[in-house]
Amino acid sequence: MAEAIVSLAVRRISDLLIHEAVSLGGVGAEVERLKAELDRMNSVLNDAEYKQEQTQLVRTLVKQIRDLSYEAEDVIDSFILHQVAHQGVINRFTSIFTKPFHRFKAGKQIKAIQTRIEDISKSLPAYDHISGGQSSASGTVMLQQWFRRTYSHVEEEDVVSLEGLTKIVLAQLKREDEDRPHVVVSLVGMGGIGKTTLAKKVYNHNDLRHHFDCLAWAFISQKCSAREVLLEVLTKVHPLSKEERELGENELKKILFDFLKEKRYLVVLDDIWRIEDWNILKPAFPRGKKGSKILFTTRNKDVALLADPRNSPIELPFLSDDDSWRLFKRKAFLTHIMESDVCLEEFEMLGREMVKKCGGLPLAIVMLGGLLATKGSRAQWEKVQRNIHAHINKVRQQDNQYGAVNGILVLSYNDLPHHLKPCFLYLGHYPEDWEISTKELIRLWIAEGFISPSIESRGILMEDIGEQFLEELIARCLLQVGKMDSTGRCVKTCRIHDILRDLCIDKAREENFLEIIQPSLISPLTLSASMPRRIAIHPSKRYVCLEGGHPKLRSLLLFNSEELIELPISNCKIFKLLRVLNLVRKRVDLQWQLSSEIGNLHHLRYLGLFCLGRIIFPQSIGKLQNLHTLRVQAWGGIRIPNVVFKLERLRHILLFDSSYEDFWRGTMMHFPMRGGLKCIETLKYIRIKRCSGVLSLTSIRSLGVIFERSEDVEPILKAVVQSNHLRKLHLRLLEKDPVESYSDLEPLSQCHHLSKLLLYGKIKEDPRHDHHVLKFVPPNIVKLTLYRSEVKLQDPMVVLEKLPHLRVLCLFVDSYRGTKMKCSANGFPQLDSLWIRYLHELEEWEIDEGAMPRLRSLYLFGVAELRKLPEGLRYLTALEEMKLDWIKRSLVERIQVVDGRQGEDFSLVSHIPSIQIGTIVEDLKL
Repeated sequence: MAEAIVSLAVRRISDLLIHEAVSLGGVGAEVERLKAELDRMNSVLNDAEYKQEQTQLVRTLVKQIRDLSYEAEDVIDSFILHQVAHQGVINRFTSIFTKPFHRFKAGKQIKAIQTRIEDISKSLPAYDHISGGQSSASGTVMLQQWFRRTYSHVEEEDVVSLEGLTKIVLAQLKREDEDRPHVVVSLVGMGGIGKTTLAKKVYNHNDLRHHFDCLAWAFISQKCSAREVLLEVLTKVHPLSKEERELGENELKKILFDFLKEKRYLVVLDDIWRIEDWNILKPAFPRGKKGSKILFTTRNKDVALLADPRNSPIELPFLSDDDSWRLFKRKAFLTHIMESDVCLEEFEMLGREMVKKCGGLPLAIVMLGGLLATKGSRAQWEKVQRNIHAHINKVRQQDNQYGAVNGILVLSYNDLPHHLKPCFLYLGHYPEDWEISTKELIRLWIAEGFISPSIESRGILMEDIGEQFLEELIARCLLQVGKMDSTGRCVKTCRIHDILRDLCIDKAREENFLEIIQPSLISPLTLSASMPRRIAIHPSKRYVCLEGGHPKLRSLLLFNSEELIELPISNCKIFKLLRVLNLVRKRVDLQWQLSSEIGNLHHLRYLGLFCLGRIIFPQSIGKLQNLHTLRVQAWGGIRIPNVVFKLERLRHILLFDSSYEDFWRGTMMHFPMRGGLKCIETLKYIRIKRCSGVLSLTSIRSLGVIFERSEDVEPILKAVVQSNHLRKLHLRLLEKDPVESYSDLEPLSQCHHLSKLLLYGKIKEDPRHDHHVLKFVPPNIVKLTLYRSEVKLQDPMVVLEKLPHLRVLCLFVDSYRGTKMKCSANGFPQLDSLWIRYLHELEEWEIDEGAMPRLRSLYLFGVAELRKLPEGLRYLTALEEMKLDWIKRSLVERIQVVDGRQGEDFSLVSHIPSIQIGTIVEDLKL
């Protein structure tokens, strides 16, 4: 990892030489020489990194070089900060030489660091013979490019030898001879043995989908938050209002209890560690209908036995040699190689010997396969084989249980290209079982300097490089896919296995890379300069208050899931070198007036703020010339000056200002004209009163705008049409005047790269026109949401069903006000999810055979006038789940089985594995 730290320092210094040339006036030559020396040293460390078992002397010298790299960054960043503070805005370019003392001091410090590096280099045996796996690295890049073309995130196929266990678990879950509360079936085994994989396989099995009325899944982990678990279960089985989501733990228990008491339910509690956690959650789960079950996955057999002494836990065995080899082949060999018996024989003997070292543990096998998938020659495999035994034996001495998997993890980590090592270690700062937003992760990587901005000089966006890094980590099995986006092509969220997270934390601590603080005592947290440069503060049930100072701190990250967390910072001087700042303030009664000192954080690249009250930014926000991402969420409103649009390096502005009907109200701002937005890639959600003139949005990828006047829509549309990058567009027209409507949306048809579109507001219809009012929707749309469009004269399905790539369609609240809707044969060829919510006047819905052949999810909410469910539901053979809420009782009774008697429409839905029914209303208008 030391070589990665030095490499980061080299990239950082290179970027500073380009972007801070003025501020480095007078010491630029010294910085150039330091960069060159660090670059040479990096080559030496690249060699040392592949020879981990070296002498203590070499390890000590490598550590010293790493610390000197940190020190070099501190000196250069501090000098730039001093220059900026004394130059001001007007005379910045005329006062470079007015502070000779500080220039002399910085130059002297840089030379001293360079001298110390030269002294260390003479002690390194590799210095005179620089080498280091460049061919291996290039081979890795080529293999990873292949992975990016063929990698599929959707289905997890790492399941071998589970058929027998699956049948056993299914049989236990479907038993109905136990009419008692809290029947618990437990899957027990060590971490990485496949408990969660088996639970997912069972949970998604069609037999269970038919057997239970409702199913839910929740992650528990070592740090169990009962309220979060209850919310996770409730969101799976029962739609919650905004008010209900704010309720306390006891109220949520009652809601869940009341909902489940008349249902046959299955709830999976994944990775539960302590019986105390189950005792807290247990009152939320009623007896339910006969056959209701709780499914545990746990490492602790005692937890399983105490939870339900009458059920024997199902213990997962280690894989046999043959099953281990089959799993390994899926990961280690590319498809075209597996088809060649000659190639397979060449590697099989080596592979089988290494697989044996994994002891039948699936996680270790998958990790080893992911590592060897990047090795294209026999010599590279032999090199891994030579090292694997030493690594495993070394770790086994410390931990017999996880010796195999830890040994493989260390090898997999050491094999990472230097550009991926900090990206991987950075994952350790997330709490256990945290669902990580990939977009935010990539923005944080960029802010940390893991991705150099110089790449953009070649016409490549840093965000695109970040996506490649992410896919490489997934391909190496170091990251798990969480959720896919609506296109089905991009990873929306990801997770890291807790054993891998432990490795991240251990390595990060070893390299002085990151510190995690879990507040548990009443006393304040005191920071000091001896702490690592990155600090993450994890959830706690008390207020968090920082004291002391850490002038070298680069990143301060707060994660919150409790309502008592608060992190006030009154003096930014003690964090003057910060690049990443993520703060939370959860006191509703306060207005958060940010200190003007925040403008002194010259190096700040990422600023994230969350507040239950109102946030007010000072004018000094305009001094943050290095800011790349600004993300603010405030339930009481946001006030921010337009000066942010003058920040030339700002790429992402995300302002989440209060919530109304699941939509953001929008932060009032004035769009700058003539180029003020030309570098912005993400801008949402902005509310504008008046927009005139010419806008430049040539780089925009994601845009969210709330309008007060319909005439302001046209200049925005003209601007987005000029962008070849626009992927997501959210337009909302406020309903202040009932005559306000979108008059001409035709320019949207020219947005050929647009994949996600949300339109909120009335769309003007002209009965004299023969073309359809929705004809403007571009054919490449993947997700479309219409809200209060009030289309009356034309069935929207006539146009929408012809969109060849549409996967998600949401028709919300009076988006259609006609009485009849029809889905024709061969329509919606790719549709995966359909939401129909509060179409108050819809009476009849017809589905032809052959329509929506890929539909998997159907949600019907609040369709008060719908007379019956469409006959064509029987043709939707791919349908996996249907959710009905606020539906007339007569419709529900027609599809139910009561006392063994099927409703007259039961045959329409009998093939659907999961049907969830929420609130039932009497046959009156909703």
